[in-house]
Amino acid sequence: MDDLHIGVLSIALVLLIGCSAFFSSSETGLMTLNRYRLRHRAKAGDKAAQRTSKLLERPDRLIGIILLGNNFINVLASSLATILAIHFLGEAGIAVSTVMLTLVLLVFGEVAPKTLAALHPEKIAFPASAVLAPLLKFFYPLVWLTNTVANSLLRLFRVAIQTSAQHSLSAEELRTVVLEAGVMIPKRHQTMLLSVLELEEITVEDIMIPRNEVAGLDLEDDWDAIIAQLTQSPYSRLVAYRDTIDQVVGFVHLRKILNLMAQKPDFNRTDLEGLLREPYFIPEGASLTRQLVNFQQLRRRFGLVVDEYGDVKGLITLEDILEEIVGEFTTDPAAVSNRNLAPRADGGYVVSGRTSIRNLNRMLEWKLPTDGPRTLNGLIMEHLEAIPEPGARLTLAGHPTEIVEITGNRVKTVVIWPNPEPETEGGGSSSQD
Repeated sequence: MDDLHIGVLSIALVLLIGCSAFFSSSETGLMTLNRYRLRHRAKAGDKAAQRTSKLLERPDRLIGIILLGNNFINVLASSLATILAIHFLGEAGIAVSTVMLTLVLLVFGEVAPKTLAALHPEKIAFPASAVLAPLLKFFYPLVWLTNTVANSLLRLFRVAIQTSAQHSLSAEELRTVVLEAGVMIPKRHQTMLLSVLELEEITVEDIMIPRNEVAGLDLEDDWDAIIAQLTQSPYSRLVAYRDTIDQVVGFVHLRKILNLMAQKPDFNRTDLEGLLREPYFIPEGASLTRQLVNFQQLRRRFGLVVDEYGDVKGLITLEDILEEIVGEFTTDPAAVSNRNLAPRADGGYVVSGRTSIRNLNRMLEWKLPTDGPRTLNGLIMEHLEAIPEPGARLTLAGHPTEIVEITGNRVKTVVIWPNPEPETEGGGSSSQD
């Protein structure tokens, strides 16, 4: 064999190793692409993304053409390496060429290109698709035959063959994606997105204004008292009822009432009742997602939450649901914290007993239990199984807590510290002084 032929075979062997690296990197690059980013770029009109996305619609065919090319290249490279080795080393060259080519293909044809493709999948996959697409068309009969035999074998083992890969994310997976977005999504936006995902898990009962705090207008009251309440109420809407809130008549919109009162000096009960709007009732187990849609469809902004017996449990507004997503509506964030929560010099917080546990967890990034009582007062009552005295101490989910003030049958104010108490020998979780 002359030197010219040896040179040609050597160059061909190097080219074949390069082709092997191409097919190996193409496989890894295409299979590790971010499918959602790919769809976004394809919808934006990126031709390379559209071509790549079309190839990935049938991954069995794509893998078929890649493996056909890679195996053909590797077998041909092995043959050429054997010929060259025999020429230089004789019969011993067969063993030498096997070992050497295996190492060369492993490093230059597999590990290095696949690592590169895994690190930069788009830079590898998009150019590779321009080569693989025409190759797939040209060798389609061979690819089809190979895939038919392979798919038939898989069906024998009851493996379903889908025409396209499905890449749907569950709510938990989407939550993980949002959390791992880093600087790509600002912290504020991450919080809002996570809040949206949690709406389905939260019911109206979790965030409603409790019954005893609902501002209402008793139509059986003295007329002067009604007028005083209408003119002095800080709210834009009031629940109108007779004797008890369970006998709701409707809702009154104070702006309309006050406008009519200004225009009509002899405004009376008949005029007031004529402006009442039909009440809207919401079952206590309704999710916030469902209720947000209902508010939108019915063009309502608030409704009364009722239990299975039809008794009123509280009130919920559209703003309450929106605040679950974007936070409190205020221009002064400190005002929100100081309303029901005030920091102390010793690191503790003075907290109102009516504060929602969910809001407390959100403001302080704690993990107080939310699967039981919904307010701090309720959580303390459940923990102690009694109405405590001022000065009583206990530990809530590792947070030292002291009762400061009791009003009637409920805890009005407590002090709660962020750091867990040191464990004592008795291991008790609560104590009462």
